[in-house]
Amino acid sequence: MRGRRRLFRDLDVALERGSITWLRGANGSGKTSLLRILAGVSKPESGEVICDGTPVAYLAHANALKDDLTLGEALAFHARLQGLDAEPGQVRTALERLGIADRADAAVRTLSQGQRRRGALARLALDDMPRVWLLDEPFDALDADGIERAAALVEGNAARGGAVLLTSHQAVELARLRPIDLGAHA
Repeated sequence: MRGRRRLFRDLDVALERGSITWLRGANGSGKTSLLRILAGVSKPESGEVICDGTPVAYLAHANALKDDLTLGEALAFHARLQGLDAEPGQVRTALERLGIADRADAAVRTLSQGQRRRGALARLALDDMPRVWLLDEPFDALDADGIERAAALVEGNAARGGAVLLTSHQAVELARLRPIDLGAHA
């Protein structure tokens, strides 16, 4: 519910290993709310979320990078929050995968919105374990190269046996993509 308006009903989302699911819907249809519920950040009004024990990584629409840290420091901080090693070489490798290693020592506040998004997405590149990824607008503010790199991360996680549920207002072209339209569950 948002206020008195029910966002969705009779919604059953199953994320299978190796799957990439595109959650579509108009602005305000509940895409972010659903991702927050699945990530355990919000509680559903009714129903339940069942997880098979696969670790979940949630990347919100906001990049969650501290302006006063360098990009490398911010990424190392997120690595520690995820329980991962934050060795400088691993941080640099993750940033390289997103094409932004040259900005590792730059303060986050000096980065463009696209560079910040690449930096936030680099959190996903820190770990090669198959996980459930819940991604809210992962391609937002990215140029063509950034979209290609982010898509490679998503497809790599699915190929390793992870699962991805993402929202996007942009056209999404990924292998194994299965769309779900929230408008059908309003």
